[in-house]
Amino acid sequence: MAAFDRIVIIFNPNSTGNARQSAEELRDDLAARLPDVPVALSPTQHAGHARDLARDAAAVGSPLVVSVSGDGGYNEVVNGVMDAGNPRAACAVRAAGNANDHRRVTREQPLADAIEAGEIRRLDLLRLTVGTGSSAEVRYAHSYIGVGLTPVIAVDLEKGGKGSWREIASVVRGFARFRPFPIRLEDGRRRRIDSLVFATIDEMAKHARLSEGGSPDDGRFEVITQRRTGKLRVLATAIRAATRGLGPQPSATHYAFTTLAPMPLQLDGELIELDADTPVTVDIAPLALRTVV
Repeated sequence: MAAFDRIVIIFNPNSTGNARQSAEELRDDLAARLPDVPVALSPTQHAGHARDLARDAAAVGSPLVVSVSGDGGYNEVVNGVMDAGNPRAACAVRAAGNANDHRRVTREQPLADAIEAGEIRRLDLLRLTVGTGSSAEVRYAHSYIGVGLTPVIAVDLEKGGKGSWREIASVVRGFARFRPFPIRLEDGRRRRIDSLVFATIDEMAKHARLSEGGSPDDGRFEVITQRRTGKLRVLATAIRAATRGLGPQPSATHYAFTTLAPMPLQLDGELIELDADTPVTVDIAPLALRTVV
C-alpha cells in the first residue's frame, strides 16, 4: 500500500528558481510511479498563502504536502502542516528559489525515490514563541532561528534583490550599518549581541558551517552566540564559518530572552520584526516533523 493517500505540491509560480516547471516535473514523475495516488499542484497567490494551502491539504487523511521552494517557502508549509494538527500528515521539500539549506543538509536520496519508498523520518523542529499569555504567537522553524547580523543582512538582500553582485553589495551594506542588539536573558543578565543563532542543522547560507556533532533528530538545538566583539571579529567569524567551520557549539532544549530594542528575527529565511520589550522563547519540538528525505 502507498504511504500517502494523496500528494499536494505547493509552489510559487513567480519564483525566480523556475518552481512551476520543477513542480510540474515532480507531479508527472510521481503520477507515473504511484498511479493510484492522486497528485495535485497548488500554486500560491501571495505571501503567506503556502501556509494556508498546507493547512487545508494536511487537515485529513494521510497526505504528503511537498513544497517546491527555498527555505522560506518550506517554512510556511511546515507551519501549515503543524497548524492542521493531523498526526498522519507529512511534508517534504524540493529545492527551488535562492537556497534551501534544509534539503541540502538532510537529503539522503532523490525526492521522487524517497516519496515512492514512503519511508517516514521524523525530525526535530524549533518552536518559537513571541510574547506571552493569550497574545503569544507560536511559529515553527525546520532549520534555524537567527537574531542579529544574519537577519540584518537578510533584510538588505530582500531590498537589494537576488543575483551574485547584488547579494555581495547587500552583505557589505548590512555589515557596514550593523550595530549590536541588546537583550535580557531569562536570568536577568543583559547582553549586547552581534549574532545569536539557534539551529537544528549544522549549515546555513549555502556554505557556512555552524557547528559539529549536532543532528536534526537528537532532541536538542545548537546555540551559536557571538557577543559584542567589534566588526573585525564578526567578519573573522563569518570567514571561519565559511571555510573550516565554527567547531562544536553548546546545545539546549530551551532558551529565552527579552528584546531591549526593536530588532529583526529570521525564521528559516522568513523575516519577523520584533518590538522592544518582547519576550522570545525558543524550545525544541522533538521529532515533530514527519517527512521523507
